[in-house]
Amino acid sequence: MKTLVLTAHPDLSKSRINRVWFDALSDAQEVTTRDLTDIGGAELRFDVETEQALLMAHDRIVFQFPFYWYFAPPVMKAWMDQVLSYGFAYGPGGDHLKGREFLILVSTGGPEHSYHAGGYNNYTMAEFLKPFQQTANLAGMTYLRPFVAHGMALASQDQIEATVPDMLAHLTDPDLDPKVKQARLLKQLEDDPTKAAAVS
Repeated sequence: MKTLVLTAHPDLSKSRINRVWFDALSDAQEVTTRDLTDIGGAELRFDVETEQALLMAHDRIVFQFPFYWYFAPPVMKAWMDQVLSYGFAYGPGGDHLKGREFLILVSTGGPEHSYHAGGYNNYTMAEFLKPFQQTANLAGMTYLRPFVAHGMALASQDQIEATVPDMLAHLTDPDLDPKVKQARLLKQLEDDPTKAAAVS
């Protein structure tokens, strides 16, 4: 599986966690990394044909970013507006991304318990990431379970480094596709009908 990682950070050289992730991802096999801020420049302008060709050359598309004001940094939105265009990602003839997988790798400053009903951020990360999920749906992509590293504002360098193996394992997990997991469950129930009867 060929994976394309699109990293959105205002300045990776000043990042604590996303730079560590970007470097680890850049060293991974079958992974292409792109720093969108570096590519887009001060005006956040992208060569649409180049970006679209890269998308079509990869099987799993990954957005990597720190959570800024409950969304991605502005460079990600600029890239989406320009590259995921009508006739390419949606609309008549816009099926070029159909069947590809879409994954988010995101870091938050706040702790995990703050992203729940009753927490000070009120909503779960799954709820905050719905616009990305619907973008994937519109483009005919398979939305995969995101990888979220919480509490990075107070994390030590050792704690940041400790997120890397889990992040890489998540990135390359072939079972992230929910249809794969569902098919396996149905096969297990088919092989042992008594289990199905037990939950009915």
